[in-house]
Amino acid sequence: MADLSNLAENLRSETGPGFQLFEQFCDVAVGNSMLEDVTALARSAASGEAVTPAVISAENQKMTGTNPEDLISKVFSLHRRPAFEHFLQDKRVRDIVIAAIGRDVDCFLSQFIFKNPGAWGQPWHQDSYYFPFTPARPIIGLWLAITRATLENGCLHILPGSQVEPVHKHIPDVRDGANSGYVEIADFNMDASKPCLLNPGDLMVFDSHLMHRSMDNFSDEIRAAMVWHFAPAGTSDRGIKTPTGDYRPNPINDWRAYIRDGELVL
Repeated sequence: MADLSNLAENLRSETGPGFQLFEQFCDVAVGNSMLEDVTALARSAASGEAVTPAVISAENQKMTGTNPEDLISKVFSLHRRPAFEHFLQDKRVRDIVIAAIGRDVDCFLSQFIFKNPGAWGQPWHQDSYYFPFTPARPIIGLWLAITRATLENGCLHILPGSQVEPVHKHIPDVRDGANSGYVEIADFNMDASKPCLLNPGDLMVFDSHLMHRSMDNFSDEIRAAMVWHFAPAGTSDRGIKTPTGDYRPNPINDWRAYIRDGELVL
């Protein structure tokens, strides 16, 4: 396990990159068990079975395939399912989250990303755009590579150092057929961005202000990943702003106590 003493500084300081990579964090079999579970979940949903609390996004219709899992983009709200909960119970994961946020933390969002062949990428954005919370920080994401991430299959690209930026204006993704929730930053120079070429089992921890995007998958292989998001216990979630200016609960957020006084509670 790498030294965590500088993790918070790496994530949020003016001199840090806004992320930290833990190569070969877990065995490939850990990610494979998640892929098997969520694939079965997608097939159950396609057959008409109830899959609560999971929320399946079937947008981004450029994908092709014959199985239900070939035609979906993301599955949300998975951190109460055993395959995904087990990962959070790893004390090394607990220690990362404590080093990044503190000793009282909730997990509020989880998403499995099916970046299938033909899937479009997500434009430049900051995760905190989607998180209108009080306090606004610290919020982190843990990104676990389930399969390899390459230039050809739509790996992440990040802009190191952009975590010091405020949340920028995001405009709707104007591509015809883009996912309805996709937005993009159009007022910042991204020339210094770097691709994240990952192997199965690699874990990347990143700050919610870090600017990042994913590219289109023009290969013939899936680029799968699992992401969990964390915030301090007691964080207030306003939800989604409606056209009338009110807020409603975000259906993909599922707040769950994770760490209390430095100890796992799930």
